[in-house]
Amino acid sequence: MLVLLPPSEGKAPSGRGAPLKPESLSLPGLTEARQAVLDELVELCVGDEEKAREVLGLSEGLRGEIAKNTELRTAGARPAGEIYTGVLYDALGLASLDTAAKRRASRSLLVFSGLWGAVRVTDRIPSYRCSMGVKLPGLGALGAHWRAPMATVLPEAAGSGLVLDLRSSGYVAAWRPKGEVAGRTASVRVLHAPTRKVVSHFNKATKGRIVRSLMESGSVPSGPAELVEALRDLGHVVEAAPPGGTGKAWMLDVLVDEIH
Repeated sequence: MLVLLPPSEGKAPSGRGAPLKPESLSLPGLTEARQAVLDELVELCVGDEEKAREVLGLSEGLRGEIAKNTELRTAGARPAGEIYTGVLYDALGLASLDTAAKRRASRSLLVFSGLWGAVRVTDRIPSYRCSMGVKLPGLGALGAHWRAPMATVLPEAAGSGLVLDLRSSGYVAAWRPKGEVAGRTASVRVLHAPTRKVVSHFNKATKGRIVRSLMESGSVPSGPAELVEALRDLGHVVEAAPPGGTGKAWMLDVLVDEIH
């Protein structure tokens, strides 16, 4: 099972250990594309700070994030599971998982990133600021930049198993499962049960809890239909119907009574 996660906008500080080693990151087929983004992002942020703030879409109060990007090659690196913070990652609680669940998380979880493309939670990276919605002056829109390398690398990473897609819309632009892979992909919406409206902020917390429950249970659904049953067994209220054709992803609605 491969679980696709969005990154968090806010991130923990970089570590004090060894700096980034790009060649050590998982999914080596993304190395060249990663280096291109890294080079331009550092050059942008070392140069014109005002231009960097505009390109990265940062408010005046977040101007300090630019300095973080200037040190990407020298700052200490930490496991990505420690760098990403926020609602989803708080609910997931990687640090508090038992040993077996952490092992499953290291194999299954893949975090999408405007800078790195995608990394596993054990990959050591520095803290950074660069969303998938950024359009760099040289490379252009990052969603488009990642499509070609992702088209080869992600199907290989998915193997023959289930793909659980929990990404936000901006990160879907980098890779959309196609063909046979799409047929075993399940995307999740979180709905407020009484109103059937999509929840926003609390969507992240629910998705974090879903991933945690799957990692703790050791459940390895073979496809979307089996995932629906596994989630129901774990106490989640799920509505789903097979897609209307081959090569299309399933859409699962997870219903929550309380928005928390």
